[in-house]
Amino acid sequence: MKSRKQAELIKSLTEKEIILSVIFTQVILLIIASILSPFFLKDWHSFLRLFQWDFKWVFIGVISGLVVVCIDLFLMNRLPQRFYDDGGINKKIFANLNFVQMIGLVLIVAIAEEWLFRGIIQTKFGLIPTSIIFSVIHMRYWTHWYLIVNIFVLSVWIGLVFEWSGQLLWPVIFMHFIIDFLLGISIRLNAKRKVGNEV
Repeated sequence: MKSRKQAELIKSLTEKEIILSVIFTQVILLIIASILSPFFLKDWHSFLRLFQWDFKWVFIGVISGLVVVCIDLFLMNRLPQRFYDDGGINKKIFANLNFVQMIGLVLIVAIAEEWLFRGIIQTKFGLIPTSIIFSVIHMRYWTHWYLIVNIFVLSVWIGLVFEWSGQLLWPVIFMHFIIDFLLGISIRLNAKRKVGNEV
């Protein structure tokens, strides 16, 4: 019932409205992260350390992202379609974006979410509470138990990379970016292929 209502709501929204909604949400997250940083982080040095560059861990973040995408694409081809049904939100977001637009959108999402959830919430409350909050925030995945489990496990994986790297943000930002960007490309290509088959 809830899934049907969400699907109906998504159908009533245009692609532009959904994308603007995503951008607005991410801007809000960036503002929240900016406001909370001085209170949750000890000092300016602690903030700068979050964004310290470590090529080895950025590389590990990229590889981790690629592994997640490979696993996800494999499961998408093996599990029933309903397991990945988010009401059509991701399709409306990615289907008609060009690569430059997709890079821009996904980069904003990766920076905003990882700064807030990993850089602030996880450093204060720990891995599991952060992953629970991360899962709750992604309301569009509440339509199926598998999507909730999927996003929780993904958050734990990202959180572990964050911890193992010595709590550096760039590795998980790159990991998050790779996952969203490549899955976005997959959605875009599948949408174009479907349109081509219908012509």
